[in-house]
This record gives sequence, C-alpha cells and structure tokens, in this order.
Amino acid sequence: MSVGGIDKSRIDAMVLQLKAAAARMEAAEGINKPVDKPNKLDFADALKNSLDAVNTQQNQSQELGKKFAMGDDSVSLSDVMISMQKASIAFQTTVQVRNKLVSAYHDIMNMQI
Repeated sequence: MSVGGIDKSRIDAMVLQLKAAAARMEAAEGINKPVDKPNKLDFADALKNSLDAVNTQQNQSQELGKKFAMGDDSVSLSDVMISMQKASIAFQTTVQVRNKLVSAYHDIMNMQI
C-alpha cells in the first residue's frame, strides 16, 4: 500500500460497492419499469447512491454520539466508536476514489490526440 494513495484492492472493493448499490437501485426501480425497456447501469446514479450511503452512515454515527453524550443507556461507548470509525473509513475511501477519478480525468485531458 502506498503512503500517498490507495491500493488496487481498495479501489476494486469500492467499485464492487458501487455496482452493488446500482443493482439495489435497479432492483427497487425494476418493479415500476416497463418490461420492454433494457436495464442500464447509470454511473451517476451509482455514485449518488454511494455518496448517500456514506452520508447516512455519518449521520447515524453523529446521532449515536449525541445519544451517548446525553446519557442514553441503550448506547454503549464501543458502539459509538465503531460507528464513528466505520463512517470515517467510508469517508476516507470516498475521498480516495474521488482523487483517483480526478487524476484519471486529468490524465485523459492531457492525452495527445
């Protein structure tokens, strides 16, 4: 694993998550779609779903932290810390994927035709 970036296995894992999110989205929409229309995988929707999932995870982590700080006995410190770490890792992964996408965009824009 390189210090300044992300290794290939983590990128592959994020791509699999994007594909799974897109599959879930299409499965949910499949009930309302006409039968004759072919299913398309839309990158923008998959990316939006992944970002929404990261946002939801961060919001849930914040809510657990607030409940623990307010003295709610149903929330333990370990649950709060695990939730915060999961949200942090999801956010860091999202930032690294964004960095790779920007880097790829710059590489493509700098190609000579």
